[in-house]
Order: sequence, then C-alpha cells, then structure tokens
Amino acid sequence: MSQTRFLHEPEELQRRATNIKAVIFDWDGVFNDGWKDVDGGSPFSEVGSMGVNMLRFALWLKNGMNPPSAVITGQINPLAEKFVQREKFHGIYMGFINKPDAFDEFLKKHGLKAEEVAFFFDDAIDLALTKDCGLRMMIGRKAGTRFTEHVIARGDVDVVTANSGGENGLREATEVLIELLGNFADVFDQRAAYTEGYQRYLKERNAVAPQVERGRR
Repeated sequence: MSQTRFLHEPEELQRRATNIKAVIFDWDGVFNDGWKDVDGGSPFSEVGSMGVNMLRFALWLKNGMNPPSAVITGQINPLAEKFVQREKFHGIYMGFINKPDAFDEFLKKHGLKAEEVAFFFDDAIDLALTKDCGLRMMIGRKAGTRFTEHVIARGDVDVVTANSGGENGLREATEVLIELLGNFADVFDQRAAYTEGYQRYLKERNAVAPQVERGRR
C-alpha cells in the first residue's frame, strides 16, 4: 500500500508547522478528482470537508485565533463558492490564472507572511505559489507521477499524499498537518465530545462573511 511521502525530516516539518497561521487550497484535483459538470462545477467530499474543518480547529487551538482560510482557483466554480459560503472560509478567489495575484491580495488582507501559510495543491498552475509558502501539501495521483517527481526535483513540495483528490487525498493531507501541529488526539476528541472549546471555535468560524473575488481570465 502506498504511503504519504515526506520530503523533509519530521523535525523540520514540525518546525515549519509551528509557524502556520493560515491555509489556502486549490480546488480541482484537491477537493475532487478534477472532473467537471456542464456548468463548470466540481464537487467535494464530506470526508475532505471534515478534515479541513478539523485542521482549522487545530490551528485555532494552537494559535488562539480563527485561521484565515481561502480557495484560490483558476476556474469559475459555483460548487466551490457554495462550499466556501457553507464552511465560512474568509474568501474564494476564482478565475485567477496567475495565482500570485490572488495570493498577494490574501496576504495583504490578513497581514500575513507567505511562510505563515500552508498550501494544498496538485498541478502546474499552483507552482507559482509553492516557492514561498511555509508548508506545501501536494495531493498526489497515479496519473501524474512524472509531474510529481518534477515538483520534488524543483524543491517545491514538502508532503505528497498517497491518495488522489478523488480518493480523499485532502483528508490525508489535513490529517498529516494536524499531526505535525502536535494536537491530533485533542482535536478529534474535542469534536467528538462537542466541547465548549469546539463550540467557541465554531462560533468564531461561523461569524465570518466569506468574500468572493473574481479575476480576469
């Protein structure tokens, strides 16, 4: 059985994880396998959604604040927008073929440094961001092994999942990062018990009004 690939020693990844304050996600190939419907939408899995929520809670516990969260995608995707609205991300940047334009806006808006952001990605359009982000979590796939090796050779990735986006690779990646943060059991146990701490996190999360930005394609 394939396993998650770690491109650095655990101590180095843990050190980087302690600096993470925010998360951004590509959509196609990360939340799903990349297939589109006739309206240009592509879905998400509730398994991946729970992983993302648990990661945000883990960061809330670690840093004492609701982590800025966003989707940056080159496509206009109504299902991605619905997800962002439902999960109360801080924003979605759609139609940004040059993703650094959206990333720079995200950093400025939230007063962040690039090394304070964890980026979940899968393909060539994302590589303009990987050189700067604090942790680069790549969703792997069997059909892209040559590309994956190229990204590794470039030094643009820290973790590669064994599972693809359509196989809940996003859940794998979020669990890896939670583990690197060092509070895995506490995060999932608090959610299971619906603790006061989790409820306070949820209240803060749900108070966010997601911003929708559309780029010029």
